[in-house]
Amino acid sequence: MERRVVITGMGIWSCLGTTLDEVRQSLYDGKSGIIFSQERKDKGFRSPFCANVPKADLKPFVNRNFRQFMPEEAQYAYMATKDALEAAKLDMDYIDKHEVGIIYGNDSVAEATMIALDKFRQFESTAACGSGAIFQSMNSTITMNLACLFHLKGINLTASAACASGSQAVGLAALLIKNGLQDCVVCGGGQEANMYGVASFDGIQSFALRESDNDPLKASRPFDRDRNGLVPGGGAATLVLEDYESAVKRGAPILAEIVSWGFSGNGDHISTPNVAGPARSLELCLQQSGISVKEIGYVNAHATSTKIGDSREAQAIAQIFGDYRVPVTSTKSQTGHEMWMAGASEIIYTMLMMKNDFIAGNVNFENPDEETACINVIPETIEQHFDTFLSNSFGFGGTNSTLIVRNIK
Repeated sequence: MERRVVITGMGIWSCLGTTLDEVRQSLYDGKSGIIFSQERKDKGFRSPFCANVPKADLKPFVNRNFRQFMPEEAQYAYMATKDALEAAKLDMDYIDKHEVGIIYGNDSVAEATMIALDKFRQFESTAACGSGAIFQSMNSTITMNLACLFHLKGINLTASAACASGSQAVGLAALLIKNGLQDCVVCGGGQEANMYGVASFDGIQSFALRESDNDPLKASRPFDRDRNGLVPGGGAATLVLEDYESAVKRGAPILAEIVSWGFSGNGDHISTPNVAGPARSLELCLQQSGISVKEIGYVNAHATSTKIGDSREAQAIAQIFGDYRVPVTSTKSQTGHEMWMAGASEIIYTMLMMKNDFIAGNVNFENPDEETACINVIPETIEQHFDTFLSNSFGFGGTNSTLIVRNIK
């Protein structure tokens, strides 16, 4: 018999805030975390816009010897995970006595790798890379570091699935719990916020441009007619997932239930999305959930503010939801695209909306185009109760992931 999977803890390190309360208020107020970066413009970026992600200070929590193993995204993930475990009431005594796993989404460690190899080239000695370089530069750096720091002895796995990484991590964690292979899994996604991790994106003209460089708050505009590219973001988001019965037994705070996970591959172009792949991901997720589309109170769209991506997703949503005009927004209008982190952070953003009876507006949505007019995009924050939501995440290579989450009061 399949088990129920619930969320018992959340933690976030975001351009909208580093606590759940800060992020909730930013979402409600329509506050943007996007800035103009003179450094990026000076270095040759076409687009000078990025999310303003605060640096993490691990000195009070992690000793110096261990910090040398942790690149930027692992530091963000540590802070988010520390808060999520505390919120879930998972202390070290419980963790040491039980098998708690970790699955985290991450698909680049560009800056740490670059720094180590630059030292190798400069000094013509592999020793110059430093003893922490290998642990910083592997894609699994987040899971290997957090598993050691928090004594996690269950599944230890990194999900590398482009911009669906965070969502795939949550889906995989839920699948293991549902099938009785784990009772508790820490999951989420992390993204380096430095310029080096996204320079090649800017090189293929993926990033937003505006007539005035001094207008960063208008740069990210999902579904809007005048969108012309995404804004890169970063940080980390962590959720604690547990078997419902186990969570009840230990007296955990039960926030919501992961109802179902859908996924698909486009099997098509490496960077240009189609409609069929995302539509299959939504369809599978709904089939697995056993609920009707009209029970979905809100859709947090993947929509990154690119011309083709947003239009294809809008068509997929319209195809699956039919004549039901479900409210849709993309929180990337406030955060930019948090990439490997996005699938996890957007679950948290939507959880904060659901628990506080509002839908954060799709900032900068002023006019639809012919293709995005087919869905019900909410331009400004509205007070609205909903108990079930759907979250989309799609990535390069045609990887698609969809999650449905239901409130537990």
